[in-house]
Amino acid sequence: MAKETTPNAAAKLNGYASKAKAWLHSRRDMLRKPVRASGEGAAHGGRRSRSIPGAFGVLVRKEVSDHIRSWRFILLLGIIALTCVASLYTALNSIRDALGSEDGVQEFVLLKLFTISDGTLPTFIGFVGFLGPLLGIGMGFDAVNSERNKGTLSRIMAQPIHRDDLLNAKFVASLIVISIMFLTLGFLTMALGTLIIGIPPTFEEFLRIISFLLVTIFYVGFWLNLSIMFSVRFRQPATSALSCIAVWLFFSFFYDMILQLIAKGIAPSAPTTTVQDVLNYQNLMMWLNRISPYTLFNEATTTLLVPSVRNLGPLTNEQVIGAIASPLPFGQSLLLVWPQITGLTALTLICFALSYVLFLRQEIRGRS
Repeated sequence: MAKETTPNAAAKLNGYASKAKAWLHSRRDMLRKPVRASGEGAAHGGRRSRSIPGAFGVLVRKEVSDHIRSWRFILLLGIIALTCVASLYTALNSIRDALGSEDGVQEFVLLKLFTISDGTLPTFIGFVGFLGPLLGIGMGFDAVNSERNKGTLSRIMAQPIHRDDLLNAKFVASLIVISIMFLTLGFLTMALGTLIIGIPPTFEEFLRIISFLLVTIFYVGFWLNLSIMFSVRFRQPATSALSCIAVWLFFSFFYDMILQLIAKGIAPSAPTTTVQDVLNYQNLMMWLNRISPYTLFNEATTTLLVPSVRNLGPLTNEQVIGAIASPLPFGQSLLLVWPQITGLTALTLICFALSYVLFLRQEIRGRS
């Protein structure tokens, strides 16, 4: 009997072992499924599977709420709104003279609200180009270092939230607030001009105004990214604010003075000057001037809001002869200023990339 039962017992043990092995394989597959189903865990090295779902949206809503409720934003909004209303008032006072002039384009009446003035105050474009950077700087100069000094940055990063989500949320929230503000301001100006003048905007005028507002958002977004970069780089908000204002003052005032000195030094001499020398000199000064973001913004907005602008560079007499003085279509004006828009976008992306790299490399430990 013992000889008969030994093979049966061995077979039963082998069956139990195979069943246990199959059960272990099934449990291992079940444990692997949540990691694979978490979506972005495999693509990001398993980090995204440990993050809170919807954390980016929560951070964006929190930053938008903080901006809207802050007195700093209300004061900056009030200053820009009052100056734009003042420029609208001066434009309405001088619009009769502009429409009666020989070079006035009669079919683009509402566009003149953004480009003309009676001389007492700058135009709408001038106010936005000068005060728009202050809004971007005011909303971003303490975006990161204030959180660090208060000790809240380490608390936020202690949660399953990634650093890129925090920095992206701060930029996106500020850009949303800026976009809403300028779109509202532009539509309000267009509505008031329509009610006062009594002429509704055409479809091309509407497209040009929308394009102008989008370029303004890109322009202010560059200064916002620059201020966020200084906020990441410097520990004190005062230092980052002064650095941003220094860059703004340099491009607003001193850069033109430096270019004038350079122009006097490299200007071709009169006795031996040829047409090609003059063209090379003008092109060089034009490209040096376009390093400034204010110049890119001014050229883009002027071309979009003044359809009679047909070229932004120097022209020879052969190119001018035979040209018909007529406004450009919207597509051609947009194509003419596409390099300026690309330049503003590139400057914004460069500042954002620098702030992104600096922030990811920093050590976050309490108030240190």
